[in-house]
Amino acid sequence: MAALAHRLLRRRIFIPAASSVTCVSVSRDLLHGGASSFPSIPRSLGDPERGTGSPRCWWFRQPVRCGSTAVTLNTDGGFARFAVGDTGSKQKAGQRQQLPAKKKMSRKAKVNQLKWYRLKAKKKMKSPNPEVRIRYKLEKAKRKEEWLIEKLRKYEIPGTPEPVHDPEILTEEEKFYLKRTGEKKKNYVPVGRRGVFGGVILNMHLHWKKHETMKVVCKPCRPGQVYEYAEELTRLSKGTIIDIKPDNTIIFYRGKNYVQPKVMSPPDTLSKQKALEKYRYEQSLEHTSQFIEKLEKELEDFQKHVALFKNRDVAASKKVSSEDTTVNDHATTSDSD
Repeated sequence: MAALAHRLLRRRIFIPAASSVTCVSVSRDLLHGGASSFPSIPRSLGDPERGTGSPRCWWFRQPVRCGSTAVTLNTDGGFARFAVGDTGSKQKAGQRQQLPAKKKMSRKAKVNQLKWYRLKAKKKMKSPNPEVRIRYKLEKAKRKEEWLIEKLRKYEIPGTPEPVHDPEILTEEEKFYLKRTGEKKKNYVPVGRRGVFGGVILNMHLHWKKHETMKVVCKPCRPGQVYEYAEELTRLSKGTIIDIKPDNTIIFYRGKNYVQPKVMSPPDTLSKQKALEKYRYEQSLEHTSQFIEKLEKELEDFQKHVALFKNRDVAASKKVSSEDTTVNDHATTSDSD
């Protein structure tokens, strides 16, 4: 160690002021006084004091790992101090340990916290002021609406670029014939509360294996939703719509050059279980939105009611004050007479 320090000081190493701590990795033979194993410094690097080239202590700035031992040179306070070992990693480890650890709550503390929240909500629900009760319900419903929207984002399927589907052009006679054929036959595929998912397309292709036409019965179905179902089924099954009945029944034709695909259930569709979960979240979101509209209307009516009675009280107080002033004026005039 002393031999290393003597050799470094004899070479007049230039240490910049910006860097106070520098690490060098040397082999264990160097620490035991082996001068032959010390890395040679090229003389073509220039003089840092004159401003030509890089400094002569290039191996301090860019250490070369020759072994597993590290020598640290510390120049704080104008003195050169050497230490064996990686002090930077120890300092970082110490900084990580100094971070305040999260305090774990006991079971009793968690129960007490939940009780406090429930008591707070109970006070708001039983408040004598109707506005406090309405606002509490409204905040709770809005939080639920945000939660349902986040849940529904998981069931969104990214749109993939699909090949352009060129539907077959049918004459009026062919359409009439296919329509009568589809009405007479009894094969159908139901589309229920789950909507359009992979199993519906699979059943359509299984029907088209033996029949040219088939019916899709949409129940339950909101007004106008049958057209959305028809468009989505056409995109996924590559069939042709023949007719849409008033009772939410769609007649599909497989096509003249129909070839059954190898994968009859498209990959960009939901499974049966996920489609049911999505339906439940959508239904809950619809009812929550209606409840929020109802609460907002109630709050608006209550505020109008309060403002109306406040105006009435102000008008009544003004009327009483004006009557008092007239009475006082009559009394003063009678006294003067």
